Amino acid sequence: MSSEQFTRLILDTFLPYRLSIVNNKIRHALSSTYSKQFDLSPIEWRVLAVLGQNEKMSADEICRFTETDKVAVSRAVSKLLRKKRISRKRSSFDRRRSILRLTEHGLSVYESIVPRVLQLEDSLVEGLSQRERREFCKLLGKIDRQVSSLKISPEF
Repeated sequence: MSSEQFTRLILDTFLPYRLSIVNNKIRHALSSTYSKQFDLSPIEWRVLAVLGQNEKMSADEICRFTETDKVAVSRAVSKLLRKKRISRKRSSFDRRRSILRLTEHGLSVYESIVPRVLQLEDSLVEGLSQRERREFCKLLGKIDRQVSSLKISPEF
């Protein structure tokens, strides 16, 4: 293939790259909000945040809800159990399934972090009008649905 036929990838305009870079910057800003003061990794915070919103869930449900690897969630759950931030109880309907909940300590940590991350979110979208914010969420939803519907070939 000659160089005239080859199209170069321009990363600054390649959506997956741009989303990844922005996500990394946001994740770094968020983790500085909770990592040192609250001794939480990003995935531990994600588990706490999901349980803060949903009250009780299994680890498998958390994996599906957050699109996160089972091993990563399992490690985070183990650490949060050791730190007494969540509790685990066997399901009365299915003995193979454990239900996770925030403990009082975990809820206190969650309630301390939420205002900080919401303030960070406000700072992120500060330059956008309310209409732009709604449109951005709508467009992000469209991209999310499109990604979910993609059929990725094995060689890709």
